[in-house]
Amino acid sequence: MYELGAAFSDVDVEPGTNVLVEGPPMSGKRDLGFEVLATGARDGEGSIVVSTKDSAERVIEDFAEHVGDTEPLLGVVDCVTKQQGMGTATESELVRYASSPVDLTGIGIELSELLRALYQQRGVTRNRILLHSLSTLLMYSDLQTVFRFLHVFTGRVQSADALGVFVVDSSAHDEQTVSTLKQLFDGIVTLREREDGGFEARLVGIEDGTGWRDL
Repeated sequence: MYELGAAFSDVDVEPGTNVLVEGPPMSGKRDLGFEVLATGARDGEGSIVVSTKDSAERVIEDFAEHVGDTEPLLGVVDCVTKQQGMGTATESELVRYASSPVDLTGIGIELSELLRALYQQRGVTRNRILLHSLSTLLMYSDLQTVFRFLHVFTGRVQSADALGVFVVDSSAHDEQTVSTLKQLFDGIVTLREREDGGFEARLVGIEDGTGWRDL
């Protein structure tokens, strides 16, 4: 079982579970995803971030703030640096580069390489994977293409007995698009703004779910 962490530290999920995190911009979706991964990283689990918005360098820096004194075993698939031509795209065992968020095949290949590096080469059998963000993929590819990609991606999470966390900006897409994507996930975490300007989250689809909780 995986302890979900973040606002849901009392929730355990089965290996192979895929969770969608939806909410408006600036609601803390990325931080929640990082905290779910950090919960495992602090116990020696592997972490993989597929980033369509931030460079690998930025992901590594920001993730370090979530794990405290722990030296995380973190792999990153950077879908930004090569496309923007910013910085250097120097690959290592745990930092891989896709050409752009359009390159869904390349993203899938690099994810498989990172899982192999953690699972087979390092013997890390418990891994958490964050994809941030589905909204970027939907900017570049149509819904059907992204759906097919996610069907394979979530299947990879299942076969690896990992925990998958996927972020989407719910306000950037019509209701039908988000509803279609939700079919692929075991649980849905929804974030919303409170009247006082803070944010709260709710989990549905896994066990009994939860009520609204402050972030």
